[in-house]
Amino acid sequence: MNVRTLAVATGMVALTVLPFAAQAPNTTDINARIRQEAMNNSQIMRTLHYLSDIYGPRLTGSPNHKAAAEWAVNQMTTWGFTNGHLEPWDFGREGWLNEYLAVHVTAPFKDAMVVEALGWTPSTPGKVNAKAFNLIVPEGPEAPPSPNAPAGAGARGVGRGPARLGPTQAELTAYLESVKSKVAGGAVLVGKPIFVPVNLSPAAGRLTDEQVKCRFDEYAASLPECANARGGFGQRGGGAPAGRGAATPTDRLTTAQVAEQVDKFLFDSKAALRINDAGRPHGQIVAFNSRGYDTSKAVPTVVMRNEDYGRIARTLADGTPVEIQAEIVNKTYPEGRTSYNTIAEIAGSDKKDEVVMLGGHLDSWHSATGATDNAVGCAIMMEAARILKTIGVQPRRTIRVALWSGEEEGLLGSLAYVKEHFGSAENPKPEFAKFAGYLNIDTGTGKARGASVFGPPEAGKILRDALAPVKDLGVGGATVTTSRNVGGTDSTSFNNAGLPGIGFAQDSIEYNSHTHHTNLDTYERVIEDDVKDSAVVVATLLYQLAMRDEMLPRLSPGDMPAPPPARTGGN
Repeated sequence: MNVRTLAVATGMVALTVLPFAAQAPNTTDINARIRQEAMNNSQIMRTLHYLSDIYGPRLTGSPNHKAAAEWAVNQMTTWGFTNGHLEPWDFGREGWLNEYLAVHVTAPFKDAMVVEALGWTPSTPGKVNAKAFNLIVPEGPEAPPSPNAPAGAGARGVGRGPARLGPTQAELTAYLESVKSKVAGGAVLVGKPIFVPVNLSPAAGRLTDEQVKCRFDEYAASLPECANARGGFGQRGGGAPAGRGAATPTDRLTTAQVAEQVDKFLFDSKAALRINDAGRPHGQIVAFNSRGYDTSKAVPTVVMRNEDYGRIARTLADGTPVEIQAEIVNKTYPEGRTSYNTIAEIAGSDKKDEVVMLGGHLDSWHSATGATDNAVGCAIMMEAARILKTIGVQPRRTIRVALWSGEEEGLLGSLAYVKEHFGSAENPKPEFAKFAGYLNIDTGTGKARGASVFGPPEAGKILRDALAPVKDLGVGGATVTTSRNVGGTDSTSFNNAGLPGIGFAQDSIEYNSHTHHTNLDTYERVIEDDVKDSAVVVATLLYQLAMRDEMLPRLSPGDMPAPPPARTGGN
């Protein structure tokens, strides 16, 4: 998800603590030292290797995640950080991990299928052989378009074809009863194969300089070339939902209602294996979790790449039986009910009771090693702070690195931390008044191109000035937000409390199209030069926030928006 943090240093000799104005003449030298250390002695790729190759995937509640967190604490301690520790919070569910997985078609052809296990589902009882069956629930009539849809758009939107309403309860019950014997002991493909069209217009991997200017320049709103171009800056979450379709007729089941009943039907009918269609191109698979994170109420489940799912479904549709062999070994961990945020600090000096934080989420999904989401974000933030420590910076404020868990399940770790340490604008704790900002990075390998901060316009100007020295790295500046909505990434947990969360926008590269949450999220997808540049950007801003006389300005009580209703997260 996304936000970067920056750290800076002065030299091998600790800097004499002076007011920010007196430090200003040395800023050019500090910035040069940051770049020299970042480019000549970078530890980012080594850190990424350990977090992804050795300890990935890092599912919240799993022993992999805890081992990665312990390694990060030990590494930061080796670099000279202090107060390194794991801070517990209540995850409230068992940990889970897949240990072995193999699915093959044994007839009418023989081939290995590309699959990932669905999180929090059980193992198979050893190696199982089952006849495949494609369960396709009946559909209702075509759904009416949304009242706000553009002309010519169906319920799915322009160019996506008509959506259909769900079945009635009677239709669904009759269908499930008619296929019960085929489901019992079977390998059940749930749903029609998803049609994934060829993308003839792939998105650009990098933002253009004009796009960056229109998003982050202070005067972009008055520039003709930026008309209608200042949209979301790349930090996920916080916006209003898109337009929704018309309300479902009361005699028709919603998609969620159908899914819940199908889940229960497969469990009660003792299906041997459930197979879901990944529905993505080029073998990409995204596998999240079972409903309720409860292995005792689910059947063994895999998500199969679209190409293999379609092959089996077409073979069944032409009347040819398909036999499948599967073996899945999953394990649960009761101790995973307690998860941990990973904390380490560089102690401040004359303002040591004030804290500047930076971080990203350490947890990942389990289909790959979680390199771009978000081991690389953690590596960038650890590196930014390391750079400042190594070049001898003595920060005025305490710099605190935080690597979160539970982000993928709904920002749970950072929300718990903010609640415990800071409270909120409505119910502040003592640390609330001493908080100087949190920098977050969480959108893959692309270099940082700009930032957004929760606060008044003055906070945005301070960030723009602080980021000016890295303009040559493609950074366009900063903007502000006053949204307290939670969503997308951990900086919004701070925004939600009324604190200055700072999120970085990045070049997308292959993040949304290929790696985000998929089985392709590996070390190989990280661009070393980009992440080194990002560490420079974060360290540069971190230094300024740790050294300036005043903390970032905040919204006044009269300007502070009301908090949104409490939410529970998850993908």
